[in-house]
Amino acid sequence: MKRFYISSMLIALTFFSQAQNPNQTGVRQGSATDRNRQQTQTNTGLPGLSVRAQIMNEQMTQEMGNARWMRVMIRELDLEKEKNAPLYYPVQEVNGMKNFFATVFQLYNEGKITVYKHLGDYESFEDDNKLHFRDMLTDFNIFYREIPAAGGGSSFRYVINPSDLPAVRSIYVKEAWYFDQNNSICDVKTLAVCPIGYFILDIGETRQPLFWVKYEDIRPYIKENYIMTSNLNNAKNYSMDDFFRLRMFDGIIIQTENLMNLPLVRLFDTDEEVMEEQQRIESQLQEFRETLWIKPDTTSVVLTRREARRVTSARSTPAPKAAPKEKAPKQPKAKPERTPSASTTRSIRR
Repeated sequence: MKRFYISSMLIALTFFSQAQNPNQTGVRQGSATDRNRQQTQTNTGLPGLSVRAQIMNEQMTQEMGNARWMRVMIRELDLEKEKNAPLYYPVQEVNGMKNFFATVFQLYNEGKITVYKHLGDYESFEDDNKLHFRDMLTDFNIFYREIPAAGGGSSFRYVINPSDLPAVRSIYVKEAWYFDQNNSICDVKTLAVCPIGYFILDIGETRQPLFWVKYEDIRPYIKENYIMTSNLNNAKNYSMDDFFRLRMFDGIIIQTENLMNLPLVRLFDTDEEVMEEQQRIESQLQEFRETLWIKPDTTSVVLTRREARRVTSARSTPAPKAAPKEKAPKQPKAKPERTPSASTTRSIRR
């Protein structure tokens, strides 16, 4: 009886504690904000990032901790050029196809990526410089509508008309050329991307960088977005990630990482000097990659190849047969002359 009384008291205390703290039950119920966020992400067009995609993204990440040489720079890509056009077209979404900025903007709106403020002369990817989506819309005067998320609560979805988005006709690409001596790797790593918006104001058209986003954050999504890279071949054989990783774009260097952290236009006075510096940096990068590996002397290589060809031809060519000896023509035997003997006499008639 005593045991039954103690068990009853324990059960009553358990039910009382659960009634006071419903969140501590065996099955935890998410809050309304979590449910709304989950419902919002489910209704979006881009799929969520699976565990397998996260693992693959980590495996594709290029580690530069052991780099003995590194050159960090920023390039500007004019998306209206034919070589960079795969990132710009289609301008508006057609049959589910979106350009690069539309894809990044949708990821940003859905909260799947984190973007950072463009601070001018330098880039900082610290938590203090994170740029929230609503603040970005307000800073650049982009019209939007707030719609309550499904399920109620205090969360909202932001709906933006595609015609209200700024035209992004160029982007900044921050990349690092590095050499890893331990692994004998010389490669280029794309670090971050910054879209540049073109706005039409009363004073005319002006351009403003929108935000910085780490390339590793958007790579798992754009690696599944296949694009057409040629006007002659309409097959979509490459993804947006291939476009950056294989360096299929054409961009000019506008800034290199230096002690003063200044762009080239502020280090030189004229456009001619800036172009000369850009060409000099490009040649330095090319020369560095070419001089990493020891090249044999071309003269010795040519001689070695010739000797190898001679040996190969000598082995493969059969030995020529000896020419048959020509027989000398038979000489007619000379008849021996008869000498008159001493006993023989001739008769002489008189």
